[in-house]
Amino acid sequence: MFSAFNAHDAAALGTWFTPDLEFYHDKSGIAGYDSTMAGFTRLFSQPATADIRREIVPGTLEVYPLGDFGLLEICQHRFCHTENGQEDCGTFKNIMVWRKEGASYKVSRVISYDH
Repeated sequence: MFSAFNAHDAAALGTWFTPDLEFYHDKSGIAGYDSTMAGFTRLFSQPATADIRREIVPGTLEVYPLGDFGLLEICQHRFCHTENGQEDCGTFKNIMVWRKEGASYKVSRVISYDH
């Protein structure tokens, strides 16, 4: 998922999410799959964020099983891009629910907060 985000490949990034995605954001509220993907596409095409990248803050990743359903991921992630010739980074909190689908997992719920 991080590789697809950092490559600004919205199509590849979209394969990591379920069609019934619910993405909760503390600033913008709730979004579904289509609006989330439109947001990524917009983000990747804007000159101000043309070099944006995302990384997990080392030591913050926690993963817990959710019975036969899937996994719960909690982490802090950092987004960085160049602004006015200098690197601008922000660190935020993130929770994802991964649904097991056959032999793989896809994200069905996201809570992104502390912006």
